[in-house]
Amino acid sequence: MGRHSRKGPEPAGPEVEAALTNEGDDREGVRPGPGSGRRRRAADAASGADGHTPSRQTGHVRGGHPEQREPGGGWGTGPQQAVPRRQQPVGTRPLIPGPRREFVEAFDAPPAPPGPSVPPTRPTRPAGPTGPADERDERPPRGGDADASASGADGGGARTGREGKSVRGRTFTGIAAAAVTTVLAVVVAGQVAHDSGGTSAAQPTGVDRDGPDGASRSDGRPTPKVARVKPLSYAEKMAKAYPLAPKLHGSGEFEVVPGSAKAPGRGHKYRYRIDVEKGLGLDAALFARAVQETLNDDRSWAHDGAMTFERISSGDPDFVITLASPGTTGDWCQKSGLDTTEDNVSCDSAATERVMINAYRWAQGSSTFGPDELFAYRQMLINHEVGHRLGHNHVSCGTPGALAPVMQQQTKSLNIGGIKCRPNAWVHPGS
Repeated sequence: MGRHSRKGPEPAGPEVEAALTNEGDDREGVRPGPGSGRRRRAADAASGADGHTPSRQTGHVRGGHPEQREPGGGWGTGPQQAVPRRQQPVGTRPLIPGPRREFVEAFDAPPAPPGPSVPPTRPTRPAGPTGPADERDERPPRGGDADASASGADGGGARTGREGKSVRGRTFTGIAAAAVTTVLAVVVAGQVAHDSGGTSAAQPTGVDRDGPDGASRSDGRPTPKVARVKPLSYAEKMAKAYPLAPKLHGSGEFEVVPGSAKAPGRGHKYRYRIDVEKGLGLDAALFARAVQETLNDDRSWAHDGAMTFERISSGDPDFVITLASPGTTGDWCQKSGLDTTEDNVSCDSAATERVMINAYRWAQGSSTFGPDELFAYRQMLINHEVGHRLGHNHVSCGTPGALAPVMQQQTKSLNIGGIKCRPNAWVHPGS
């Protein structure tokens, strides 16, 4: 719709009256006053000689449309004196249509005091969680005329032209910058509180939070104690079973257990050496200690000081007590005409210097004593085979329920000839 077709009430005021007064002035170059943009009716103007109403506007534009110079139109009205709204006559309207009231009130705040002219800068980066926001982030952007007022003090009309747009744009930019800064401050504060576990200060990355010396464990938390494995006693080791295959045939090579043990008694002294087959994986020192303590026990052959036993590792022994695999034990027993492979037992190879202790029986025991009497079975095994070396033969139990003699083949059975006896490890069990 063209400007000449604008509808609305006719403008009124001193400017319109001045325009009507100058209507009769036919001088060229005199610009008519501002009009309303509407054609006047015939009753409002005198007709010409030919009955037509002369036009009040002398200027024309190409295309046949009259030139309409309206206040606030495309040509503007030039500078006008601002009249405050409260001083305007009641019932009058401003010459220039003003903006909506809510926009005017938004910029009615008093202007900021003038400050040093600083070129507008943008924050290079938002405030991080480890430091405060930069001062530049908190200053609103300024221009050369940042102190100019954007208030509509001239009766509600906002400034037009370049100056009004610049002030309004800077105001919007300041509001947007303040909103962004507030949002960033809230986000940063929440992140800092989350990272620091509720504390007010953030801590640098890569530093342990607990303890003054960088340790991750706090001072109030007790340090767990390292569990120390208590070494087994001699009795516990003698009561424990060890893995060994029943048909193991070792290398046949022996090594002497180093060390010696003096004979504790006053009787006839027997000197012996301990050899252990290589590769068995058994405790050779435990075996040597068991032999020495068992033979010199008062319940054994050393009873009442009849004899005593001394272990040596060099020199000429009276016999050699040998711990060997089942296969190697069978080889050495065979040299004396004894077959130990049938029941996987031990022997005294009398034709040689060796008293053979089957390592399988030493490690696993026998069903006649059971797993709970391994200690006693090992003591019986030593006493029985050394007894053969001392010249004693096999003896069977003669009283049902009595303790079996130490020279009975208790590894094979406790029931011989229909008489069942109890297992026994000692030559003199009642001592």
